[in-house]
Amino acid sequence: MASQKLKSARAVSPRKIAKTRKPSIPITAISRAFFDRVFKAQSIEFYRLLGITLFLVAFGLVMVLSASSIDSLVANNNSFEVAGRQLVFAAVGLVALSFVSLMSVEYIKSKAKLFFIGAMVLQLAVFFIGIDVNGNRNWIDVFGLFTIQPSEFLKVAVILHVSLYLSTQQQYLDDPKVWQRAIFISAAAIALVLAGRDLGTGLIMLITFVGLMALAGMPGKLLNMVLLGILILTPLALMSSTSRMGRITAWLNPNGVDPLNYNWQSEHGMWALAAGRVFGAGLGESKMKWSWIPEVENDFIFAIIGEELGLVGALVVILLFVFLAFSMLRIMQRTSDPFKRNVVQGVMLWIVFQALVNIAVVLRLLPVLGVPLPLISAGGSSLISALTAVGVVLAIERENHSQPRTARPQIQRGSKSSLRRKA
Repeated sequence: MASQKLKSARAVSPRKIAKTRKPSIPITAISRAFFDRVFKAQSIEFYRLLGITLFLVAFGLVMVLSASSIDSLVANNNSFEVAGRQLVFAAVGLVALSFVSLMSVEYIKSKAKLFFIGAMVLQLAVFFIGIDVNGNRNWIDVFGLFTIQPSEFLKVAVILHVSLYLSTQQQYLDDPKVWQRAIFISAAAIALVLAGRDLGTGLIMLITFVGLMALAGMPGKLLNMVLLGILILTPLALMSSTSRMGRITAWLNPNGVDPLNYNWQSEHGMWALAAGRVFGAGLGESKMKWSWIPEVENDFIFAIIGEELGLVGALVVILLFVFLAFSMLRIMQRTSDPFKRNVVQGVMLWIVFQALVNIAVVLRLLPVLGVPLPLISAGGSSLISALTAVGVVLAIERENHSQPRTARPQIQRGSKSSLRRKA
């Protein structure tokens, strides 16, 4: 019997055996192309920027957990409530970064105007369906689940739209009308944010867009006029709010009478930094996070970094933002395309200046402005918008790496009238 079974097994041809096997599931062309594009080797600058960004986000999650644990336990009976929500926001932001970084720059350009219109509509909606937070009307409540801050996405939208507009006007950059339109686009967005009484976000947008247009080639005379206008309008914006004036007065006179405790945050923030000394009290060992500093996981998270990780930890965070700026500068230098250069400049100015302003507030070099530390502070809109912007820069560097580097073209500049005369 055994020999008969063996013979019958030998009699079966290899073809029949192959037919009886279950066919393996083939990898589709779409999935193969996707994985090839995701894992394809990129430039050093691509991985440097991505690595710094991921480290800042991961570090931010740890610090948000540490800074918010006590207040979260008191308010929600759960130490991980705020940190868990921030983890979800980080996941959404990283998905946005991944998808945007895989988009072609031409596709991003084609959607820049639509994105700008959508962001402006959302910012306008704040005045009808928005909610007030600490005196600022700059948030939209989504069915009680979470809030959206449209002004954070408006930053990205204006950078893309202004960059697109200026890239189409390269031959007319000496014509004041070109810059007037770019100024109008930026000013309209800033005015909507300031109308919601959010001075901090408005200030960051102002610095970003003026810096962007200066680097893009705005004529010196027009730039001086813009700066003069800012100097005239800034005091008016400050005097339009009693709480704003109170914070500035308290900042200018820290030892004076402060019945409304405008100096409370900054004073306790300095105490936190002083307590950290050189090496810090240790992760999770902060004393000031025990309800001594309002918004400690948001605007004043740098104070907790200094208290728990000391001067060394604070300097590491500052150096990471310096390396982030250096990486974006290198990416900007690797392209001659005006749109790409302007976008990278805008994103770099936004993230770096916002980080500097946040740190300056904690160090009492500036009055309290309510500006989060990019990629680190708690807040979904701030984190997702920043990661989306970094995704755009990565998409630009991906194309830089895939295309041969060409010499920067000489841009013919002149007014429309002079160009017509030459024609």
